[in-house]
Amino acid sequence: MSHVGGVEEHARLPVKAGERIGLFGGSFDPVHEGHRHVADLALKHLKLDKVVWLVTPGNPLKDTSWLPLRDRMAGVEALIDRATMIVSDIEARLNTRPTIDLLKRLAVIHPDVDFVWIMGSDNLENFPRWRAWREITALVPICVVARPGFEHADETSEFARAYPEARLPLDRASELPVTRPPAWVWIPGPLHPASSTAIRRAHGAS
Repeated sequence: MSHVGGVEEHARLPVKAGERIGLFGGSFDPVHEGHRHVADLALKHLKLDKVVWLVTPGNPLKDTSWLPLRDRMAGVEALIDRATMIVSDIEARLNTRPTIDLLKRLAVIHPDVDFVWIMGSDNLENFPRWRAWREITALVPICVVARPGFEHADETSEFARAYPEARLPLDRASELPVTRPPAWVWIPGPLHPASSTAIRRAHGAS
């Protein structure tokens, strides 16, 4: 297996030194326009070079995936703007499951890239259930985009209550990628109604 700069090629993302990169992780089961909306807002407000969609092989907080990884990857590929977005299965290739493990690997592999973690506010409510969520917060800045039903998570979530001083105002969102964590920003909208849960239910899945 070939190596680049001492790192196996399969362990690298297609990003360059000095870039501002959003990491958008999830099951995307299935992917929908609401996901694209979140990525677009983060790209715009944070002035990112690219958003990398990290399609997880399996969500530890869910029993099973509705669609197999290859189908979810293909769905994201069909949805994204390839000029500014990348789809990656690096989590499967590195065999990392908890987000903290992946972020630690990426920090070593790409020490010269400014990463930001992107999530919808529905995931923010569950964030304290993630393994080592406070360590994640200390490792990478976080961008949260409002989702329907969770429009006030920036005030009500355990995360928001734990890190009020680390919040940047929206008009400083472009500073987030180069702000030392803990740091986070809230993008309030506009909201997009699409939901993976609703799509699965419409097709008779849980």
